[in-house]
Amino acid sequence: MPSENSARPLGFPVADPSAAPRPGRVILKGRTVTLEPLQASHAEELFPLIGGEEHHWLWDYMTTGPPADIKQLRCLLAGYEKSEDPFFWTIKVKAAKDDDYTPVGYISFLNIVPANRSIEVGHVMYSSALQRTTPATEVFYLLARYAFRDLGYRRLEWKCNNLNEPSKKAALRYGFSFEGLFRHHQIVRGRNRDTAWFSTLHCEWVGGEGKRGYEAAFEQWLDAGNFDEHGKQTAKLEEFIKNAK
Repeated sequence: MPSENSARPLGFPVADPSAAPRPGRVILKGRTVTLEPLQASHAEELFPLIGGEEHHWLWDYMTTGPPADIKQLRCLLAGYEKSEDPFFWTIKVKAAKDDDYTPVGYISFLNIVPANRSIEVGHVMYSSALQRTTPATEVFYLLARYAFRDLGYRRLEWKCNNLNEPSKKAALRYGFSFEGLFRHHQIVRGRNRDTAWFSTLHCEWVGGEGKRGYEAAFEQWLDAGNFDEHGKQTAKLEEFIKNAK
């Protein structure tokens, strides 16, 4: 047993230990995508992209199954619209022929712990129209910037079913660090879920001490000059992230 006079290691002092504010119903605008607080009415445009049997695979790792019709999706989104944790946004991209923005998916903050300045990105529903696109990456950039810069959170988490390889690859691509595997963590729709945990920190996002940070890496990648006339990237995000570490 250590004596009462012996010095034991303690965590470093936090510059601002006060609670962070909770996310608000704000619109987050980017170059290629806009995030708007989710509304049940968005079901009308989302259902053809994510609902029905033809899109069942999009729901493989979600906590609920695919809605069979617009009524079921509207009911699901009505609950999401009222929820404060998780807090949902609808993902909208610019329509090809006009200045309107059309819903192509949704995403949320969850496990929001203002006292610890910790927050998670999850409930990620990317339709085929959004997957593997520039807007898909900008969605994360907008949320991370909002969490770290505007709200002052210290820790941003990413958790997923360990069998969800695309989600794990996305986390690593975005600069998250793998923290471990929670075995038999949940029972989801009658099946076991082992959960992979990832995180990125405020200091990693904003940089400092000669490092530019992940925020700058995302901005370099998202810059229009990084894409040719066909929208193909010149340099990969991973290259910018690597240089930011």
